[in-house]
Amino acid sequence: MTGVNVSAGFAAGVRGKAARRLGPFMSRVRELLGAVPVLYADETPARAAGGLHYVHVACTEFLTAMHTGDRTKEAIDAGGILPGYAGTIVRDGYKGYQHLTDALHAWCGAHGLRDLAGLYQFDPGGQPWARSMADLLIDANAQATATRAAGRASLADAQLARIRSWYRGAVAKGLADNAGKTTQIAQDALTLARRFRDHEDMILRFATDLAVGFTSNQAERDVRPVKVQQRTSGGTWRTILGLADFAIVQSYLSTAGKWGIDALDALIQLFETGPWLPPAAAPP
Repeated sequence: MTGVNVSAGFAAGVRGKAARRLGPFMSRVRELLGAVPVLYADETPARAAGGLHYVHVACTEFLTAMHTGDRTKEAIDAGGILPGYAGTIVRDGYKGYQHLTDALHAWCGAHGLRDLAGLYQFDPGGQPWARSMADLLIDANAQATATRAAGRASLADAQLARIRSWYRGAVAKGLADNAGKTTQIAQDALTLARRFRDHEDMILRFATDLAVGFTSNQAERDVRPVKVQQRTSGGTWRTILGLADFAIVQSYLSTAGKWGIDALDALIQLFETGPWLPPAAAPP
């Protein structure tokens, strides 16, 4: 902005000062996220100080909270949002979230579609069930989207019955077509078909509760700046503290941006009068 060159250490120092001023903001965002009916969660690896660490995110369309740790359930809980959360968590299939039994869980439909597409493209003649299941998820999402747009609170009972019948038929075919086969593709297909069989409620949550999104793309978008910054930093963070500071400051800038607040304005307020705080979980 001023044409003055500064060192990486100077920039890291300013970021650290910003992070230390953001305690009230992080407390406010944790409070708001803990009360929303649906939130989105994800984690991404980041290299720092010669080791592998993770940045975790819990977010909505208007709130972002990130923290660092490993990939254990203790690290997931360390964000101070998900333990005891009683809403719905939209996430991928990572088992680290299974201990959060107070919440309902919804699996990301985009992840499911990618798995189904990979299986079908490798063996279209032997895995028609995967194409059928993908078609079902796309069709059910279209129905859910249209129903929300029409201002209705839920799909009709007949719609849900058709979705479940189609879903279970695809699962049954996947299990039957691959039973007793020893090829790797058949084993992979059985694993995927069993996942769909065992987690029907989580996978179809977007259809049975229209407040739940079809994908966890919100969380993936919000955590993506970690990867962007890591690439510009030469592929690794110098210190674990620097990664933690980035997660806090990015939580602030991401949330402010979701509320239409310019990043520079948010930072000026942070250093002059204290952090901007979101007034509610979402605009009125």
